[in-house]
Amino acid sequence: MNVEEEVQRLREEIKKLGQVQTDGSYKVTFGTLFNDDQCANIFEALVGTLRAAKKRKVVSYDGELLLQGVHDNVVITLNPTP
Repeated sequence: MNVEEEVQRLREEIKKLGQVQTDGSYKVTFGTLFNDDQCANIFEALVGTLRAAKKRKVVSYDGELLLQGVHDNVVITLNPTP
């Protein structure tokens, strides 16, 4: 799977696990994504996929590097598609 495919799969997982917001975005915590069995099976490197998605402005979150446990409560926002 290439990076673009992984980012697309990440979008799908955030929509499935997150809460839709009034502006059309979705919000989910890093811990929810990291601890989901399906996400663990899909993404070999969830943090790397999140960083690639952030670079492409698909998602937004505070910080650069997310670590399990320490950043479980960091909210990841899937930006609404224009």
